[in-house]
Amino acid sequence: MAETTTSGKSVSSNSQGYIFLYIFIAIIILAALIFLFKSSVFDKRTIDARILRNELSLNEDLVFTDNTRNAKKWIWEFGNGAKATSQNGTYRYLKSGSYIVRLTVDGELKEQFPVTVRDTVAAAIDTLVTISGPTSGVVDEEVRLEADGKASQFDWSFGETNRVDVKGRTALYTYHAPGKYLVKLTTDKSHRPIFHTIFITDPNAELETDMVVPGEGERKVIDDIRARLQAIANGADFNSNYYYLVRKYLCNNEKVTVNVEQDSAKKATDFYSYCMGLTFGGEIVVDEAQLTISPSSTCATLVNIKQHSAKTVKK
Repeated sequence: MAETTTSGKSVSSNSQGYIFLYIFIAIIILAALIFLFKSSVFDKRTIDARILRNELSLNEDLVFTDNTRNAKKWIWEFGNGAKATSQNGTYRYLKSGSYIVRLTVDGELKEQFPVTVRDTVAAAIDTLVTISGPTSGVVDEEVRLEADGKASQFDWSFGETNRVDVKGRTALYTYHAPGKYLVKLTTDKSHRPIFHTIFITDPNAELETDMVVPGEGERKVIDDIRARLQAIANGADFNSNYYYLVRKYLCNNEKVTVNVEQDSAKKATDFYSYCMGLTFGGEIVVDEAQLTISPSSTCATLVNIKQHSAKTVKK
């Protein structure tokens, strides 16, 4: 009887041991499931980016930075066709207005920031150096600027390439596209950069502003406009193509209405916004562009565009 009782107690102890083991294993599994669920639901990676200021003057830098966890790839789009692929940096606008800065991290995380650029130039202070030279010039002709003051290092950025273009007290530079540029001079003696605004025009383009009236080369006009818009959509230089169209066909009115028909959808916008949209609107093919011209002038009052997405098969 004693042996039987001892054996019964042994079996009971073993059963309790297995129960505790099963409970322990169940707790481990449950903890692992909770961790995985928390990681997938609550610890999803979010974008961590910012810009230093959202209101700027024309000669002030937009400072941008991203601290997204484990980020590998960045695409900053500045709302005017310009892009950057660095994690942090600066960018300067050449035209006042309202822009939307868009950031895409690793091709999936997205954030956007509204930016307003004022048509004013912040005064450069605390500097012993000034810039002397012309405030206007023409395309493909050399511009000469001089730095006046005591310094030993002079770095000139002429605003067309977004980099240092010339070093030295005297700077010679040739612009290749018309527009309004902000020249930046940085020296070893100035606390802040010194700025100089210069307007570049294209006399040859201005001589070609005679409109071709409907019925006399209308196809030439249509093909010319379509080709310029397609160049913008394909990533070609924005300023040269945009200002060519504005001067030649719109009498410098960037707010001319544009009716756009794309993939059976229609919308109306202004010419500047439409062209800006081409720079970040995806793969666009411009099929046709026509103008409505004011009877009393050679200026277009309406632009009609037909286009389609390159990803859509046209029938």
